[in-house]
Amino acid sequence: MTYLLVLLPLLGALIAWLIPDNRLRPLMLPVIALPHLALSLYLIVTPSIKVPGSWLWLDPLGKITLLAISALFAVCGVYAVGYLAYRQERSNRVLCLGLLVCLAAMSLVTLCQHLGLLWVAVETTTVSMAPLIYFNRNARSIEATWKYLLICSVGIALALLGLLFLAYATHVAHQDATLLLPDLLEDAKLLNRGWLHAAFIFLLVGYGSKLGLAPLHTWKPDAYGEAPGLVGALLAGGLVNCAFLAILRVYQISLASVTELLFFQQVLVGLGLLSMAVAAIFMARQHDFKRMLAYSSVEHVGILAIGLGIGKGALFGVLFHLINNGLTKGVLFLSSGNIHRSYGGKTTEIVQGALTRLPWSGGLFLAGFIAITGSPPFSPFVSEFSIISSIFTERQYLVGGLFLLFLAVIFIGMALTVLPMVMGTPRTDLEVTDYRDQLLTVGPPLVMLLVIVWLGVWPPDVLLQLLKDGAAMLEVRS
Repeated sequence: MTYLLVLLPLLGALIAWLIPDNRLRPLMLPVIALPHLALSLYLIVTPSIKVPGSWLWLDPLGKITLLAISALFAVCGVYAVGYLAYRQERSNRVLCLGLLVCLAAMSLVTLCQHLGLLWVAVETTTVSMAPLIYFNRNARSIEATWKYLLICSVGIALALLGLLFLAYATHVAHQDATLLLPDLLEDAKLLNRGWLHAAFIFLLVGYGSKLGLAPLHTWKPDAYGEAPGLVGALLAGGLVNCAFLAILRVYQISLASVTELLFFQQVLVGLGLLSMAVAAIFMARQHDFKRMLAYSSVEHVGILAIGLGIGKGALFGVLFHLINNGLTKGVLFLSSGNIHRSYGGKTTEIVQGALTRLPWSGGLFLAGFIAITGSPPFSPFVSEFSIISSIFTERQYLVGGLFLLFLAVIFIGMALTVLPMVMGTPRTDLEVTDYRDQLLTVGPPLVMLLVIVWLGVWPPDVLLQLLKDGAAMLEVRS
């Protein structure tokens, strides 16, 4: 039944391509996304049986990532119907096709137990999202698309070299050459240390560029800034999660090898702090609110990297934050897309008084800002607090101090952009657009916001157990 996670979106993509009507075609997104979510929830709560030698298996780490991706896509699929009703001036055939192919590829990423197939799935997400960034078809969007393709393709090529080095490490150690994760974990202590070290460097740089860790983040501000809000949500909450899962697989091997674990953790903490520092610098007085969200994404992948590098008690918070960040970014990007459509611009010089002009979208954007900066009662507060407390528990006082400093600077920087946007009086000299808040454009992000509050106040026991199982896969075994 796990194969349906991939086959169902591919079937939907084929049907969407064949539908001639521009108004009916977007309906395929929720028609596929909602059953995909139902199937994902069923597979998550059902114990999965591991078949020896199988390339596809849904382990706890895959289940956590699948939950985040499928839930976000379901909400975006419903939102797309309302959003694309306002974009009838251009064909949405490529957009609908690309979104469903990307869902199939992201689902495959969560299932992969073979690192070669995982690489193919991650690369497929890159290719399928590129035409979607160009949906607005202007000079800025084509520049953003090429920058995204160039940087991510170079990164994924480096990851391929890392896989070749990893396979060669097994050959030099006189083991059967393999990229199956269970076999690599079993033989990790026997692998050639030099080639293993090189493999980890190339894999971290390769998948780190896809993740958007600084200084490999330079594609993000342009891609997030020029893509439709719908696509930006999936870039920030979908593709980021896929890239992070790939890094988690590499982390598992470094954990099993023992000798490479400390090096891998130190690099992750260093890149994480650098990412938060870059986000803090470029978020200050940021006039383009969609680019601001891109730097917020850089910040939060830095938080994930730091938590993973710290390990131990922070691992639970890291996996929880993977879900929370994706859902919260969905609220922000979808509501920002509504604001962009209404004002016809995405800078603070144009967008003012959103709460007056768009009470629902403006309110959702303001609530999303409060949530993403780690304020209670939203779930990002719980996951960030778990990571921060673990940093100080491990006596990493310098890391903890810098972490809190960057969080404070980022909060102030975001507030200087968000508050003038949503407060005050709208400008009267702007062109009146046809966008109005409707159920299909404000209902989906509102549902996500309620879920974030629910997870922050009363997370279900099933989810907590799943997060504990995932964290156990990343812990050092004595």
